[in-house]
Amino acid sequence: MFETLKKAWQEKDMQKKLFFTLIMLVIYRLGNNIPIPYIDTKALAEAYKGMEGTLVDYLNMLTGGGLSTLSIFALGVQPYITASIVMQLLNVVIPRLEELSREGEAGRKQIQRYTRYLTIFLAIFQAIAVTNGLYGAALAGTSFYQKLVMNVVLIAGTMLVTWMGETITEKGIGNGVSIIIFMGIIANVPKTLRQWQTGLHYDTIKWWAILIMAIITILIIMAVVVITEGERKIPVQYAKRIVGRKMYGGQSTHIPVKVNMSGVMPIIFASAVLAIPSTISLFLGNGGQTGINRFFSETTFGFVVYLIIQSILIMVFAYFYNMIQFNTVEYAKQLQQNGGFIRGIRPGKPTSDYLTTVGNRITFIGALALTLLTIIPAIASRVLGLNISFGGSSIIIVVGVILETVKQMEAMLTMKNYKGFLK
Repeated sequence: MFETLKKAWQEKDMQKKLFFTLIMLVIYRLGNNIPIPYIDTKALAEAYKGMEGTLVDYLNMLTGGGLSTLSIFALGVQPYITASIVMQLLNVVIPRLEELSREGEAGRKQIQRYTRYLTIFLAIFQAIAVTNGLYGAALAGTSFYQKLVMNVVLIAGTMLVTWMGETITEKGIGNGVSIIIFMGIIANVPKTLRQWQTGLHYDTIKWWAILIMAIITILIIMAVVVITEGERKIPVQYAKRIVGRKMYGGQSTHIPVKVNMSGVMPIIFASAVLAIPSTISLFLGNGGQTGINRFFSETTFGFVVYLIIQSILIMVFAYFYNMIQFNTVEYAKQLQQNGGFIRGIRPGKPTSDYLTTVGNRITFIGALALTLLTIIPAIASRVLGLNISFGGSSIIIVVGVILETVKQMEAMLTMKNYKGFLK
């Protein structure tokens, strides 16, 4: 990884992309420290104290602490992620959207436009929920104009963060939305370490508990790397054919099927879906918030329910991404058109069925591994009495984003070398 960073830093084009990404992240962190207008900061701090350890605290972690201070970026990219989930589900059930997804760049831009419209709608919903429900008692201004200004600032902040994520993907390094979430998680690490230090000082946390959690974290990092790099190679043979006086084909190759095709997206999407009940509870007042928070996090029963629902969502989204990314019908069609075949499998539908079976088995292994790696640190942190931002999903997101970003940098460097060779 460090060798890749060193090589990337020596390329001018890569330097520009890295600088652009860093500038966007600096702006994001600055925005997370700028509160929206008409807020009573003392009342805000008091209101947030009762939400530590709940889903709201987890959402605050994903936004880099912006929700606890009600900054202009308090909503983060959660409305955009939720909108993306809805649009991808609609692509499967609405034929027109499915046609757009196959129309190349023009269709992709149209779907992206629909996603932004839906993001605005969800941002409006969440902004009203935050200002009127979550922090209703912490508002210094209660007039219609003042509340309108607060909501507009929150919505505009969400759209700005969304634009930053898309622009990082286009002009910077890595997946912009994932990197912004990654930055939010990293920003909470010093706070967690300070809490552990304070716990050690007052003997409320044992040193051996931190040691055990550190060992678990290292093992999870190693497991995530193994799963990300793991793949099943399906051998493919191409038939020989003579065109004129030349012979083509006859070579052997393989289809790489990744153990974890979807990366960290199932965890991010599962987190976005789990945030929906918490958002709805904001409209129900203190009773609704208390009930949902207890049901999902505070009590032992709620903690178990949360882990079960999170595990199911991770498995579902892993299979959903597998279905989108690994189109077995197209693979079988391309193989048949180019004279390729899998040994022992007939071309056409039998090949498609075989690839589907292999893909489902591999996806199950990857999804199960992601699920276990998510819930094990959560259980360990609860047993040991350590706070690691509500579970191991944050660790997996951090490691996964780093690996994906490094891979993209390696691909860019490889393309740069190919261009130089052609010149």
